[in-house]
Amino acid sequence: MKIFLILFLLFTHVMVSADEACSRIAIINQQEVLIDPSSTRKGEGLTYHLQKDQKAYEYLKKYQSSSEDKWRPAIIGSIGTGLILTAFISNADDKNRKGLLIAGASTLLVNFLITKTIESSNEQYLYKAIEEYNKRNLPKIFLKTDEQGQVTPGAYLEKSWSF
Repeated sequence: MKIFLILFLLFTHVMVSADEACSRIAIINQQEVLIDPSSTRKGEGLTYHLQKDQKAYEYLKKYQSSSEDKWRPAIIGSIGTGLILTAFISNADDKNRKGLLIAGASTLLVNFLITKTIESSNEQYLYKAIEEYNKRNLPKIFLKTDEQGQVTPGAYLEKSWSF
């Protein structure tokens, strides 16, 4: 049973950490441009255009520098996963095992919520950069939206397996 659980957690971890690239699409001069063409630098697809306007480019740099914090969520996520694995591997009594499970799950949940909150608040810098650019420059940059006027994320999922 423990081996099955460990394999399940490892498989889940592999699935979550698979190569994933989510990108939004901007319309510039009636052409679609990926805003985040690579997973390393967010907003890189708009750099060429936003460099023309100093204020817009500053907002873009702030957006990119704020989204580069990868260590904090990785460390906290590893701690939460370690607590859950310890609960299943250890020979602790039922009360301690439940405590480890609750601590690990709550650590993962809090980490997820904090990371998503920071990412969504960071998006304001990208929107301000596009707004500042559009005030003074041509061609205008428009974010691709759906029927309800919501920005479409254009999520792309890529999984690469190697054995």
